[in-house]
Amino acid sequence: MKKKKRKPRKRIGTSLALLLVAFFPLAAAPKKKPVLDTYAVVSGSVFDDRGYALPGADVVVAPEVQPTKANTMEMVSDARGEFVVRVPPGPMHYLATVHAKGYQVQRKTVGVEDQERVEVTFQLERESK
Repeated sequence: MKKKKRKPRKRIGTSLALLLVAFFPLAAAPKKKPVLDTYAVVSGSVFDDRGYALPGADVVVAPEVQPTKANTMEMVSDARGEFVVRVPPGPMHYLATVHAKGYQVQRKTVGVEDQERVEVTFQLERESK
């Protein structure tokens, strides 16, 4: 019994597939938001009316002038009642709003001048029944 000779395969298809796989992810990769090289930091602590840390409080930091969904930062205070948010450097005033279940909402204005860290402290009062 004679073995049939196989014709050599052309490698063009394989090469083309490798080329597409190598370059396609670069073209289709979603653009990421630019990471700020320079920034200011607004940080703070949230306490209850007795002076204890208040974890799980909702914190919203937004520019006082023309706040939009894109430039509004939302976070939750950690186990020690603390929060931190990066904001663009430069003169700007932000409105920081904190609320937690069973407590009154509290708002404070925070001014940032340049690349700096600005601290703000909130002591929330219980809602009256």
